Amino acid sequence: MSGKWGRALGGLLLAVATAVCAAPGSAGAAEGTAGTIPSVGTDWGSPGPYEVNVDIEVVHTFYYPRDMGRRGERHPVVIWGNGTGAVPGFYSGLLRHWASQGFIVAAANTPTSNFALSMRAGIDVLENRNADGASPFFGKVDLDHIASAGHSQGGAAALNAAVDPRVDTAVPIQPGPLADPDLMDEPVFYLAGQNDLTVWPALVKAFHRDSDHVPSVYGEVRGAGHLSSIGDGGNFRAPTTAWLRFWLLGDENARGMFFGPGCVHCSDTGLWSGWDRNTKAQQIPGPTA
Repeated sequence: MSGKWGRALGGLLLAVATAVCAAPGSAGAAEGTAGTIPSVGTDWGSPGPYEVNVDIEVVHTFYYPRDMGRRGERHPVVIWGNGTGAVPGFYSGLLRHWASQGFIVAAANTPTSNFALSMRAGIDVLENRNADGASPFFGKVDLDHIASAGHSQGGAAALNAAVDPRVDTAVPIQPGPLADPDLMDEPVFYLAGQNDLTVWPALVKAFHRDSDHVPSVYGEVRGAGHLSSIGDGGNFRAPTTAWLRFWLLGDENARGMFFGPGCVHCSDTGLWSGWDRNTKAQQIPGPTA
């Protein structure tokens, strides 16, 4: 999709801790990659089939499958933005989890990610390594399927990074205010925390309502505070993983979690204290069986 509807349908952390043209649904999500990256069924919250390597570099920290391309597969990319004052290690469990699911995560090391410059540079780095015969990433990066994600200030950065035409979907987790959804044109999954006193759910919902030009889904995690996604992602981990697997891997097991009249998350009041899909998201077909 390269960020366009024609290809795939279309203190610390803002407050420092003391201790994210085809008709809708006609083309589906990514095609061809899920066949070689193993299925996890619907167990989105458990570790995926890959062991994980972590490379901490000057500008980025890379989380990626240890045996990239072992089945001839190429691995989609997630670029990550941290909350204010944070580094990728604060979210290491979540980013490792995504890598275990088959994604290459390029996490910008900056504690001020809002304008997404380092995040977008992560794509450039992986483009170069994918073309470098001496790199372990050579020929193994799926540069046609890229997501931007982040938390707090990094959530706003996920929206700002999605202005890049190479980005296919965005996952802003409790995003800060300095972003304009009107500038991006990708499917977006907004996540808020019911008890977040730093980024109020109403602020996240306002972003969702301003995203009526793209498929947009809003999920408010029951009982979550602003720091609940730190570490392994908590209750944000499984739904974000399902979203990434659908849009970047074409994983049909994940479709029914978000789309169609039987949308699983739509009725999961145990996980969500608030849930909404805009008109374009409601037009995406659900599972056929």
